[in-house]
Amino acid sequence: MQLDRINKTNDIKKLSIKEKKELATEIRDYLLEIVSKNGGHLASNLGIVELTIALESIFDVNKDKIIWDVGHQCYVHKILTGRKDSLKTLRNHGGISGFPKVSESKTDAFNTGHSSTSISAAMGFALARDINHKNNHVIAVIGDGALTGGMALEALNHAGSSGTNIIVILNDNEMSISKNIGGINQLLTKLRIRKNYTKSNRFGKRVVNHIPIVGSYLVHFVSRMKSSIKQMIIPGMYFEEIGFRYLGPVDGHNIADLEDLLSKAKDLEGPTLIHVITKKGKGYKYAEENPDQFHGVSKFDLNTGKAVKFKEADYSKIFGDKLVELAKHHKKIVAITAAMKDGTGLTRFSEEYPDRFFDVGIAEQHALTFAAGLASEGMIPFVSIYSSFYQRAYDQVIHDICLQNLHVVMCVDRAGVVGNDGATHQGLLDMSFFRLVPNITIMAPRDFQELRMMMEFAVTYKGPIVIRYPRGGESRIVNPTSEIKYGTADIIQKGNDLSIITIGNSVAKGISISEKLKIDGYSCEIVNCRFLKPLDEKTILKSIRKTKKFIVIEDGTIIGGLCSAVKELMLQNHLCDTHGEFYAFPDHFIEHGAVSVLEKKYKVDVDSIYKDVLKKFFK
Repeated sequence: MQLDRINKTNDIKKLSIKEKKELATEIRDYLLEIVSKNGGHLASNLGIVELTIALESIFDVNKDKIIWDVGHQCYVHKILTGRKDSLKTLRNHGGISGFPKVSESKTDAFNTGHSSTSISAAMGFALARDINHKNNHVIAVIGDGALTGGMALEALNHAGSSGTNIIVILNDNEMSISKNIGGINQLLTKLRIRKNYTKSNRFGKRVVNHIPIVGSYLVHFVSRMKSSIKQMIIPGMYFEEIGFRYLGPVDGHNIADLEDLLSKAKDLEGPTLIHVITKKGKGYKYAEENPDQFHGVSKFDLNTGKAVKFKEADYSKIFGDKLVELAKHHKKIVAITAAMKDGTGLTRFSEEYPDRFFDVGIAEQHALTFAAGLASEGMIPFVSIYSSFYQRAYDQVIHDICLQNLHVVMCVDRAGVVGNDGATHQGLLDMSFFRLVPNITIMAPRDFQELRMMMEFAVTYKGPIVIRYPRGGESRIVNPTSEIKYGTADIIQKGNDLSIITIGNSVAKGISISEKLKIDGYSCEIVNCRFLKPLDEKTILKSIRKTKKFIVIEDGTIIGGLCSAVKELMLQNHLCDTHGEFYAFPDHFIEHGAVSVLEKKYKVDVDSIYKDVLKKFFK
């Protein structure tokens, strides 16, 4: 077993090409074993095995800096840098992360988790190296999907004009999360056929050069004429025109060819871009056939490729189905997402209303301003993006949507703690940063039915509106559900001993805590706020003045969201004779781990809150 010989950084350098090919097969088997048990990002890691082996054979990761864009494809890198055995703990709380972490290893040069950042970071490393007169190499590995992000193009522009030594490896597998779309993908499609052009070009030169007397003159004339139209034939000239030396395309699964090209690039001066063609899901039939479904997976059966646990209805599916229903009656509804059609539940909408569906690729900033343009012309855009990715388009929310008070429905999927992907993907900040923006309305449903009702409300509401909902299914159903009225909370149950102020996914916790306290002889009033902004101050104040004791529960951070809003309300109304406690995640980045484990650790699970309430209010 070649894998047994890989125990620390740079062990890969001891292997021959033949042995590295054997290692690649063993790594794929090991990845399948681990990810099928732990879940994680599979297809991207299967596709980058040979490229990672070649990179770490040619470069010294103890000194050279490799920045992995997004970072979900770093499992192979972790295996090759002394974390082979630790991979068994992948994404478990206390185990290793599914993304690069500088706290884990010095060979992880930079923390990543979101797309399109690697070239910018690499430029920082490269220019710092130049200023400090060091001589290490800096390499950014970026996928073709991430190249659609505007930040990546900004960084390419800077890098090309800098003249500094930096290597950008374009890992071209035609996929981001969903299949890539747009102009960048079309350019790369043309680049993939460049070899055919190059071969025919060399053959033509040989033939013409053999023509007596005029042969060499013809070659020179054609070369000059060709330069003016070369960009139309070889789109790789785009990279060359902005200052890069373009190399490739090269087969990303041929270790010998990769090592040869990387060795040459290592000795070149100035910015270099290497175009590598890989297959996402390489080596596992089900992942090759359905790379989007195997981008991020839960536990699955290796023999069938099927999930171990049957996926029940979740908020994303409910959202997608309801939007299809609404679109039948409201012809101006359009749906927008950023390379996450399947994850946000919009696949059915894209099939039934293809002319009203827009996947703009990994380009959240564009998605929001695009929506603003549509809204300016009377359309009703529903923009569905994960909570942690909405952070990438904050200025567009402020400047292009809210400042103009445009009717854009911002659907915030994966709100709250999402678990095993860790700090870069937790959706804890959206209530805080949205709440700061004028002209915005923020809603959060307690269950599926309330999500449907909020979507109906959002269609007729005139102005910017946010609907945030968690990953997965509803915790419990509470019926009946009263009509949604603007800025109005819903009293789920009346009580006299304690007010439970809560919103969204946390309403279920409030109900469970109330049931436990009822057994102890205490009655709770449960206020489902529904709206974070505008907050139903009248209803909250009335409840708190009655019970004199209250708790606030939310699935965001303790700063900026519902907890902050209620604290501000207490101060403004001088309610000094009341006792309140606040339950939310602390003001720091939350690590990876199962949601239940994280909630228990930070004492925001039902049992922890119940015990704390008993101790502080009733004992």
